[in-house]
Amino acid sequence: MKLIRIGVLVIFAAFVALPASLGKPEYAKKEGKQCTFCHPPGKMKELTDAGKYYKDHNHSLEGYKAT
Repeated sequence: MKLIRIGVLVIFAAFVALPASLGKPEYAKKEGKQCTFCHPPGKMKELTDAGKYYKDHNHSLEGYKAT
């Protein structure tokens, strides 16, 4: 019984944490960019300068100047 309870807690924690840790495909579609525009390849939890700008400017790339 204890193992079932632990399993349920792990699954619940995964469902709660997963949306917060992943970028949304809608953002890429909205901006017409690849995911790697805002995330380094292979490091989807990290942000590039463009990703940080997007996050800090209300999910908009308006006014962003690539370096």
